[in-house]
Amino acid sequence: MFSGRLNRYLLEEILPFLFAGLAVTILLLLLGALQAIIAPLLAKGANPALVAKLVALQLPDAVARGLPIALLFATLLGLSRLSADSEIKAMQAGGISPTKLFGPVMGLGLAVTLLSFAVGETLTPRAKVQSLSVQREIVLDNPRVAGLGVAGGKALVLRDAFGRAISIASVESGGELRGLSIATLRNGDVAREIITAQRGRLSAGSNVLELFDGQRITYQNEKPSTVLSFERGTLPVQDLQASFEGGDELKPVYLPLRDLWQKVREYKAQNINAPQEFTALQRKFAEPFAALCMAFFAAALAIFSFRSNLNIGLVWVLLLTFLYYATWSVFRVMGENGALSPLLSAWTPDALYVVAGAALLWVAARR
Repeated sequence: MFSGRLNRYLLEEILPFLFAGLAVTILLLLLGALQAIIAPLLAKGANPALVAKLVALQLPDAVARGLPIALLFATLLGLSRLSADSEIKAMQAGGISPTKLFGPVMGLGLAVTLLSFAVGETLTPRAKVQSLSVQREIVLDNPRVAGLGVAGGKALVLRDAFGRAISIASVESGGELRGLSIATLRNGDVAREIITAQRGRLSAGSNVLELFDGQRITYQNEKPSTVLSFERGTLPVQDLQASFEGGDELKPVYLPLRDLWQKVREYKAQNINAPQEFTALQRKFAEPFAALCMAFFAAALAIFSFRSNLNIGLVWVLLLTFLYYATWSVFRVMGENGALSPLLSAWTPDALYVVAGAALLWVAARR
């Protein structure tokens, strides 16, 4: 009976912080992901309704990523309050061991882990595919916004249903495209045809790309077979996909687990080193599992603070929460660039909290 009351009491203490922390985390993640896109899109005359739809489609990814971070914030804040108000001491005086905190906290961590994984595997991939379609609609509705993809000297790459990758070097103020290169791909990576053009234009609402002063090169056995020059031509495009985030297709981590697993198996069979895909596969499991690791750390810290008469204030809660995001960001970049093994890059942030929690319990046991 006391166990049930304790579990309900702890959940009532933590859940409000969890919902509040999730709302703030989602807002911060959305701002961080879209701050360089929303304002320039609107400034270039993009349809506000499409921009709003683009923002809404980022929500599932923000929820999946934000749940473990919000749980860490909520459990640290909730349990630290119990310790500061001597409620853990009262529990012990009533014959309830402080280690009983682990049951409901770890149970909540497991629930958040499963929810984060489910959202990341069901809603996020669908939303990301729809996001590419919405970005295509934004480009077709107002070709001027294509200039966002070439900011900082990076070419914007579009992809259509015919397997063609359309690279654009720059976009003039009037919407004229400069330095176009269209590659028709075979087997996803080998070009069988390349079309280049000095200038181009994609009229608003049109699915036809006009090309000027260009050249068409076809390949056979990976060697040029024909070279044709033209002054003006038209290229029909279909189901054009665009990305304002520097890519022309779904990032590996946003692929469904089955598709990503198949791609990783193919790369390993061909002895191809693909650190982004290998790291993404590990992240599929490590990022949701972080919630369970953080629940363990928060409960361990609560017991340590109780036995050490140490109060963990809001500032420390925010710092410990930010620490996970910082370490996750650094190790993710290292893994995707091949500087660290995928296993270490994905699981090290989780392992740090587990090791820290175990160390706190060891110190608390000796007091």
